[in-house]
Amino acid sequence: MSTKIGLISDTHSSTTPLKQALDIFSQHHVKIIICAGDIAGYGDDQLIETIELLQQHNCLMVAGNHDHISPDTDYEGKLETIQDFFSALPLTLELQIEGKRLYVVHAHPPDSQHGGIKLLDPEGHVYADRKAYWQQQLNGLEADILIVGHTHQVFHENMDNLLLINPGSTQFNHSCMILSLPEMQVETFALGGKEIIKTWNWGVFYQQNQTGSVS
Repeated sequence: MSTKIGLISDTHSSTTPLKQALDIFSQHHVKIIICAGDIAGYGDDQLIETIELLQQHNCLMVAGNHDHISPDTDYEGKLETIQDFFSALPLTLELQIEGKRLYVVHAHPPDSQHGGIKLLDPEGHVYADRKAYWQQQLNGLEADILIVGHTHQVFHENMDNLLLINPGSTQFNHSCMILSLPEMQVETFALGGKEIIKTWNWGVFYQQNQTGSVS
């Protein structure tokens, strides 16, 4: 029997799409949930609730670049608890599940929280040269599966002997994934009845809103 693993990333303090992803995982009998970082960020208005949801579902997590909390915000009197939570998060996870080696990092190996792996053009198609570049960069990584976040891109690509996965942001890409092992099969799910945005860019989105191009 296969083991199903729920994959999420870049929840950015928004509970509604996170709850939708968790419901999908429950419906599909997911055994393990992995979050590839950036739990906080972009407002933090639901940060406490986001952390509680992830903890309640025993999510395995790594820290992202947004997961460094400013002491200037009170967070309903729970600042110290939140800081303790984030300081305890590892930069990477190395797991062995169903005979497969999984490596989890927010941006890219070995433990970066910035930069990230960008494979897709603005329409969500894979750039051949970028894929070739990352195949070379990741050559030698001792893993069968690499799970990343950070770039707000949604993809799962075979890179020689490595399966590279970014489940996208629950908040901005409206996406989550389920990885089945040992089959190495990946399913992508849309959240909130919205279309998955394979490539979401904050700068472009901001400019479009400023000019009124996006409602």
